[in-house]
Amino acid sequence: MAKIRTLIIDDSAVVRETLLAILSDVSDIEVVGTARDPIVAMDRMSGSRPDVIILDIEMPRMDGLEFLRKTMATNPVPVVVCSGLTDGQSDVALQAIELGAAEIVTKPKIGVKQFLEESLVQISDAVRAAHAAGVERPRFSSRSIPPRNSADAVLPRAKGSRPASTTDKVIVVGASTGGTEALRVFLEAMPVDAPGIAIVQHMPEHFTEAFARRLDGICAIEIKEAEDHDRVLPGRAIIARGNHHLVLKRGGSGYYVEVVHGPLVNRHRPSVDVLFRSAARYAGTNAVGVIMTGMGDDGAAGMDEMHQQGAFTLAQDEASCVVFGMPKEAIDRGGVSRVLPIESLAPAALNAARSERGGL
Repeated sequence: MAKIRTLIIDDSAVVRETLLAILSDVSDIEVVGTARDPIVAMDRMSGSRPDVIILDIEMPRMDGLEFLRKTMATNPVPVVVCSGLTDGQSDVALQAIELGAAEIVTKPKIGVKQFLEESLVQISDAVRAAHAAGVERPRFSSRSIPPRNSADAVLPRAKGSRPASTTDKVIVVGASTGGTEALRVFLEAMPVDAPGIAIVQHMPEHFTEAFARRLDGICAIEIKEAEDHDRVLPGRAIIARGNHHLVLKRGGSGYYVEVVHGPLVNRHRPSVDVLFRSAARYAGTNAVGVIMTGMGDDGAAGMDEMHQQGAFTLAQDEASCVVFGMPKEAIDRGGVSRVLPIESLAPAALNAARSERGGL
């Protein structure tokens, strides 16, 4: 298989060298060049178009957003935004997603061994995901990506009987590449009396708060970034905090979440599998699971566990996915009750949550 030819654009020589070092040993990725700013990058791209660009946001002469606008208008290339951890950059990076960037990753912390090791996993996976997503929203099945930890690393699988069925329903959702737009469509369709919703979107720390704030401004329901022991209430959607797992728990007459900092699960933190496993354990037939567009197989095992515990489960269809990896894996494992286009997922989830049978 041909390597993914990647161009790095960042005004920091140290960051360029670090990204180059991180990706140098990745067998399916080849860094074909680096550039200190978009002007230099455009000159180099005139001779050879890369498969993927890793792009900084704040740079001299031309910022990343302006470069992204020009590139998508004239010579579209899949883009991974590599940004810092400031609130201002979080908002700008989300603008980059709206302009067509496929993924967001945080800049690696130089000299921090664990962070560099995790950056290798996350940055290389982001490049693969951007390459699979492309810029024309083509259909792709999942690439084979070797998993690391399973959900066992954060939450052991439950033993024993299913949780009792109650009138307290909860919807749990997992998404990755292309998920920012899919979640917008899903959440905008939710009425103010919708069941409580818990969400994992693969996104770095700090960016999830900005993402939740944006959605909260356009949706009828409340959208917020998860805080430990937040209650999962009707009319509220809780989005997992970047770099932390989200665990659904039951307490008294309702549900709440725990924010957990554990190891990467299926190469992600937060992991959809962790959320789905907790829903299988603590909600059972009272849960509705939804898996959306994304690269890899995170969420497939957890959705199968939910299905086995009697939950009604939905997957986004291939035609409406940016990358048909995560839904396809869940479907192939037999853990999906229905496969639907993005615009049909919210009505189906609501109908399932309101049904006494927990399904359609």
